[in-house]
Amino acid sequence: MPNEFEQISLKNGFMKHNGGVLFRGISETEYEFKSLINENHLNSAGITHGGYLSALIDAGAGTAAHRTANNAPCVTISLDLKFIGASKVGDEIIGNVKILKKTKTLVFLFCELKCKDKIITSASGVWKILKI
Repeated sequence: MPNEFEQISLKNGFMKHNGGVLFRGISETEYEFKSLINENHLNSAGITHGGYLSALIDAGAGTAAHRTANNAPCVTISLDLKFIGASKVGDEIIGNVKILKKTKTLVFLFCELKCKDKIITSASGVWKILKI
């Protein structure tokens, strides 16, 4: 499994428009992704908007589910988020994903976003593996 980060936001869309997401596999059950916070990601309080953090987790953890499902398309069924800390312009956000269980049709996972080694968001989610 290559340990180099790769840009996963290659097609036009929300995440590419917002700066993209870099992603890499650590093991068969662990993945990492990252993004650099810019002014477009801020709310009126000058900190990273919760909606962007949610989208970042959905993209990074969703890619982990997709890779775990042998690159089958996956869609988010549920995503439970806890906003714990804050980040600002120039901060690098690192996401760590742990696959908890994979069945024939579902992927269960846990994800944390960290900034400067402090957890700012945690999430648990379930992805549906599509059989297309």
